[in-house]
Amino acid sequence: MTTPPIVEIDPKATAPDGAWKIPPGLPLSLPYYAFKPWVKLGHPILLFEYLHRKFGNIAHYRLFNTYIIFVNDPEYIREILINQAGSFVKERTLKRMKILLGEGLITSDDPIHKRQRRIAAPAFHRQRIQAYGETIAAAAAGQRDRWQAGATIDIAAGMMDLSLEIVARTLFDTEVTDDVRRINDDVNAIMGLYNFLIGLPKLESYLNWPIPGVIKFRRSRDRLNATVDRLIAEHKAAGVDKGDLLSMLLSSKDDEEDALGEHTGMSDQQVRDEVLTIFLAGYETVANGLTWTWYLLSQNPDAEAKLHAELDAVLGNGDGTHRLPTLADYPQLRYTEQVFAEAMRLYPPAWAMGRMSTKPVTLGPWRIPPGAHFFFSQYIMHRSEEYFPDPLRFDPDRHTAEGKAGRPKFAYFPFGGGNRQCIGEAFAWMEGIFSIATLASRWRMEYMGTTPPMPQAKITLRPRDPLMMRLLAR
Repeated sequence: MTTPPIVEIDPKATAPDGAWKIPPGLPLSLPYYAFKPWVKLGHPILLFEYLHRKFGNIAHYRLFNTYIIFVNDPEYIREILINQAGSFVKERTLKRMKILLGEGLITSDDPIHKRQRRIAAPAFHRQRIQAYGETIAAAAAGQRDRWQAGATIDIAAGMMDLSLEIVARTLFDTEVTDDVRRINDDVNAIMGLYNFLIGLPKLESYLNWPIPGVIKFRRSRDRLNATVDRLIAEHKAAGVDKGDLLSMLLSSKDDEEDALGEHTGMSDQQVRDEVLTIFLAGYETVANGLTWTWYLLSQNPDAEAKLHAELDAVLGNGDGTHRLPTLADYPQLRYTEQVFAEAMRLYPPAWAMGRMSTKPVTLGPWRIPPGAHFFFSQYIMHRSEEYFPDPLRFDPDRHTAEGKAGRPKFAYFPFGGGNRQCIGEAFAWMEGIFSIATLASRWRMEYMGTTPPMPQAKITLRPRDPLMMRLLAR
């Protein structure tokens, strides 16, 4: 069978019959540009920004013989995630995370992913998530009450502590015990190795080699597995539903029958993979979203005042104090939701996604071969002037019902989309909104830095340095 030629041409030109038609992009392999300011290890956003600026909403670069397509068009993203989803699998970066997360919902491909999602779905049912509202508000109130007026804190560390407490209570039905802190420490150690783990070719073949970074990863992963396995064994031995997510994962069954006509659940290893996935996705992402929220509010006093007015109206007792938000208040905290949404527009915790084609893919005039990697970045898309005029301005009113209706779906997608959309999205919104409402009812924050904080794109988008804020009582 003859392989079609690959042709890189202007989109208005006509490709030869049977040719692949590749979008415009860098003519040479990426390593050739190693000394360009927009190619920097550990800073992929610089490359994405350059490609978008120079070539527009779809562009390519090559890593040796592999074509990598950068997409910044909502309709093309819809094609990849929904219309042509069957032509794609997870790309190498996420597949590499299998060494930590196994066959969890983030890393697995079909048919494993479909089965795991069916079994896990009851744990994330809306009614189940709503039951955690009181837990979230209570944890945020504990953080609020520990703060002191005039103190200067690293708000990133503070939000990590709060999110850790929330995930401990909702996932394991426990306080922040030594076990939970060990999980946190080992996840952070692995996060620190992210660029090394992603960049080392064929790492899976070297996992038992005495390479310092690999040794550190292996030890952290082994401790993680042992800690989570022990928590799973304790939950199973208790034999009761504690009302937490782990209990739900252990008790849920597949609603489709297996080959023996039975409705089976997850193995202990599958439960462990999902626990680690929920811990990483549910802890790190919301904490970073909240961190950027407080920074942006400190720089935008009009939005901050509007937020406070809503909280006074919905939660105020009439004497300057506020009660904790409840499930009944949730629909009334619309501007609070908009604040969180706008923070995740400018600083999306999940800052990029990727897929690899297993079949020929057509995107508009382009025809791209199997084996190409496709990347699209929430960070770049959310800052597109075409959909967000004056895109660097913090404006929560972009997220009114009318504002959302006027944009394509994939102009804003902080939780992904398609059949792999984040299963914990409803939980993340509730955690973010209730945490903001509880803390902002009593506190304002003043940014103590002299320059804007620098975002660092690892598994999530986090501040590169401590983000110091002074606490001001309202």
